[in-house]
Amino acid sequence: MTTLFISDLHLCPERPEKLALFSKLMRGPARNAEALYILGDLVERFWVGVDDAPLNTEIISTLADYTQQGNRNLFVMCGNRDFYLDRHFESMTGCCLIPDPTVIHLNGRKTMLMHGDTLCTKDVHYQQWRRFITHPAIRKTFFALPLTLRRMIAHGVRGVTRHAASMKPPGIIDVSQGSVVQVMQEYGVQELIHGHTHRQAIHEFMINATPARRIVLGDWYIDDCVLVCDESGLHMMGVKQFVDLH
Repeated sequence: MTTLFISDLHLCPERPEKLALFSKLMRGPARNAEALYILGDLVERFWVGVDDAPLNTEIISTLADYTQQGNRNLFVMCGNRDFYLDRHFESMTGCCLIPDPTVIHLNGRKTMLMHGDTLCTKDVHYQQWRRFITHPAIRKTFFALPLTLRRMIAHGVRGVTRHAASMKPPGIIDVSQGSVVQVMQEYGVQELIHGHTHRQAIHEFMINATPARRIVLGDWYIDDCVLVCDESGLHMMGVKQFVDLH
């Protein structure tokens, strides 16, 4: 059986071709997969709730259609654009929200799944902001606000974070290899799959004289990326290519 991994789709109305590609994947070859994992940043805009129509309505409908066809193994992890995915999203789509990190068994090998932003530990200011924005009290206060106000706050937050990221050196906003090794040792794994950085690659290295690898999923901005795991191993492919092949 095949397991699929995607991340950093950044779906939005301004890129309808990617929304269409997502729909083709979900209504096409993904239905034959044993499991599908979305590892964060499903949307481009800061997620403000399931009531933020029409984009969220379309995404929720596509996911719900997928699970209603019998594909129950749909797993979604929050990213830094969708910190606030919640139980309402889970119940409406039929997905299972999974924590960051999550450890699964993939072809008999313990594999850690992450979005990847918590590995960017050199970016101290971002990590401080992340702890603030994900605090349960902040989250509860945010969802008590009217949708219009939630949208305004999200728009402001996105502008500030985009500007802040543009001012930082590339090395600051990339993952720290020391943090990668530390978290992999903590969970006892030799394989890690994550997104966030948009730097699609497979990194091989050693942890205590044992081979290890870090698989970074690509984003869906210009190209698109799906990691396909089957009995023959792991394969990084373009989503359009994967859909066309099936």
